[in-house]
Amino acid sequence: MEELPNCPKCQSAYTYEDGNLLVCPECAHEWSSSDNEDENGDDQKVVKDANGNVLQDGDSVTVIKDLKVKGTSSVIKIGTKVKNIRLVEGDHDIDCKIDDFGAMKLKSEFVKKI
Repeated sequence: MEELPNCPKCQSAYTYEDGNLLVCPECAHEWSSSDNEDENGDDQKVVKDANGNVLQDGDSVTVIKDLKVKGTSSVIKIGTKVKNIRLVEGDHDIDCKIDDFGAMKLKSEFVKKI
């Protein structure tokens, strides 16, 4: 019987296969077995803008769509420039500070790299 690798997130030994994925029942982390062979659990998420350019911390981006600010009647207009972004985990994967709005989180699909 093939021994499965430990979970890269919590190091649990109780991983199991589910189709092409490996699953940890303790922390619910899922990953593919090819990821484990290539990177040894050191998975870095690649964040891309609307045009497919890879984004990195410190990049400058432009908003490509009018974005409503949740909880207010404000709108971030198309063409708004955002400098010195920071990439974070989650659905809204860009953390930034926008002039006249303050600190915000944006989705990478609504920006393009300058």
